[in-house]
Amino acid sequence: MTVDELLASAQSDAQPPSELSAELESLWHIKAGHWDTAHDIAQDIRTPMGSWIHALLHLIEGDIGNADYWFNRSGKPNCTTDQIDSLWNEITAESLA
Repeated sequence: MTVDELLASAQSDAQPPSELSAELESLWHIKAGHWDTAHDIAQDIRTPMGSWIHALLHLIEGDIGNADYWFNRSGKPNCTTDQIDSLWNEITAESLA
């Protein structure tokens, strides 16, 4: 699967593909507009990648202080709300690698 294929699935399919990791499932739900579901999944991913996804979710939410906390936990640099789409692409590409 590619970044573009995951995005296309999130925009057209009712459910995520069954073979996705928790990270990719959370990212799928972000693009499908299911913030709460994506957040629930990300909360259970107790790795730096899970923290990075969690940071993205709080950035989307507009809770910058909380996003900054999760960026720090992930070991990744803080981002701004104008970087949300590129950040989703970056996280997704790394999750697919």
